[in-house]
Amino acid sequence: MPTLSIIIVSYNAREDLARCLESLHAAPPSIPHDVTLVDNASTDRLLVETVRSRWPRVRIVVQDRNRGFAAGTNAGIRQSTGDLLLMLNSDTVVPPGAIDVLIVRLQANPSAAVAGPRLIDANGLVELSFGWMISPLGELRQRAIGGLHLAGFAPVRSWVDRTTRREQFVDWVSGACLLVSRADAEAVGLLDERYFLYTEDVDFCAAIRARGKRILFAPAAEVTHARGRSRATVSGGAAPEYRRSQLAFYEKHHPSWVPALKAYLRLKRELP
Repeated sequence: MPTLSIIIVSYNAREDLARCLESLHAAPPSIPHDVTLVDNASTDRLLVETVRSRWPRVRIVVQDRNRGFAAGTNAGIRQSTGDLLLMLNSDTVVPPGAIDVLIVRLQANPSAAVAGPRLIDANGLVELSFGWMISPLGELRQRAIGGLHLAGFAPVRSWVDRTTRREQFVDWVSGACLLVSRADAEAVGLLDERYFLYTEDVDFCAAIRARGKRILFAPAAEVTHARGRSRATVSGGAAPEYRRSQLAFYEKHHPSWVPALKAYLRLKRELP
């Protein structure tokens, strides 16, 4: 039987983190597992104390500064030993059985190295938590669909609902809840730490696919995700971090597009 390590990165998100850990404690995965919390130098000093007192079995890694999601996740992975790794946002709530189902679906697809569940918000609205490889066209398509979905445009909302009920292989799944085998994660060097926040999950999945493995979207597993809560804890706002990650992604994957992207960001006064 495989073992599982759950890695949670948190920054000033004590209430969300408590709900996440409580959901894991109330209905833990059925396989042997451990939970590692990486605190990215939260200014909320009660965060670590609360976890230590309420969930003493959680391993806590305290960073000396906020190094971002990718670096925080990597720090947690290096302190864990599970055969499988579950990257889990602190603003998620995991229903009973969801992790078990996700593991079953990953193991039922030997060509897959990564699996992600169907994500819904607290009101039951589904999130488009997978997509096409980031590119100028891919970003435009993802944003258009996502914007119309959140705006309540009925045809798009219906399409998103249908699409997110079908198990399928995709280019990437959201890092809000991402299951991967340790062997495959280590083979690609874990997450690229140049990404402070945003696109690290797309980049990670691209590295997995480059090695001939596949990315599975497994809607039989469903997890609640409070969208935007992680972004709300970013010092200085999330927009500059998104643009930095976007530039880093294009420099790595689409270098020919970087001059055009920089020119576009200058015009919008969003060049970091």
